[in-house]
Amino acid sequence: MRPKTPQSLAGQFLIAMPGLTEPPFSRGVAFLCQHDEDGAVGLLVNQLSEYRFGDVLAQMKLGCSDPELVDAPVLIGGPVQQERGFVLHREHGHWESSYRINGDWSVTTSRDILVAMAAGEGPRLALMALGYAGWSAGQLEQELKDNTWLTAEASERVVFHTPLEERWSAAAGLVGIDPLQLPGYAGHA
Repeated sequence: MRPKTPQSLAGQFLIAMPGLTEPPFSRGVAFLCQHDEDGAVGLLVNQLSEYRFGDVLAQMKLGCSDPELVDAPVLIGGPVQQERGFVLHREHGHWESSYRINGDWSVTTSRDILVAMAAGEGPRLALMALGYAGWSAGQLEQELKDNTWLTAEASERVVFHTPLEERWSAAAGLVGIDPLQLPGYAGHA
């Protein structure tokens, strides 16, 4: 008998339970970009890096006259390949290296989206993260069984309109939970 293929959680949030204390996942909210029988890939959307978008543009020798964009935070997307940039965005475009997560979300890793953003022609709603979080085949499913994460449908409001320090609570609120009321341990009945 073949093992059951997991239902894809792409386009969902993973919301860290209080017992998950390992950085950078402690109080983390991960946006799952890909999830199938081979594993999962996601981006943390609430962990601030030391960089600003202007730093990334300067490193790529790109100018930008929009002070708000230059000062936009760059996030820690996860512990894997932290030198690699990812742009999570709503509007689908024709970027060289873009992956359509679902009908609403895409993630792009190519330089052309940064050029477009610097010129004011990129997606209206976007965030940049360095690195990603990855789970091997079956790892995420086991972590969900172990009550390490809550899941919720990803929300534009949480990703783009909620302050970073409030995203963990706001994401948990999508499923009607106050994460501060949850115990810091996992248990099974």
